[in-house]
Amino acid sequence: MDVKAREKKYSKLVKKKSPSSELFKDMCRAFVVGGLICVVGQLLSFYIESFGLKKEDVSSITSSLLILIGALLTGLGWYDNIARYGKAGTLVPITGFANSIVSPAMEYKTEGYILGVGAKMFIIAGPVLVYGISASVIYGVVYYFMK
Repeated sequence: MDVKAREKKYSKLVKKKSPSSELFKDMCRAFVVGGLICVVGQLLSFYIESFGLKKEDVSSITSSLLILIGALLTGLGWYDNIARYGKAGTLVPITGFANSIVSPAMEYKTEGYILGVGAKMFIIAGPVLVYGISASVIYGVVYYFMK
């Protein structure tokens, strides 16, 4: 059997064994789940604003509550189920950040509070924080000199 025939046979085998992609369905689910998380955040914001607080305070409280909700859902094991259904829709909002902090903390708690939780808590979110903070500093410096 020549090389081309083997490559063709291998390609057919890979296509047969590979799971089919449901990209459109996954994108729709991500859109709906991410949108629902944002709607919950907006409703919380409206409710908190009804107490007559300043806009900055409303934003801070809403963000804190969404982080708390994400952490609680992760701790209860429900966030993973939501993420299995909603795919990337759960990654983008602030609740995804809470999940990325709490998940490793829970996973490594058996290793103790210092070497387990403390050392591993930022294993997922750490690089995001480092690059986010670095990018904001670079942006600030460029903005300063362009102004």
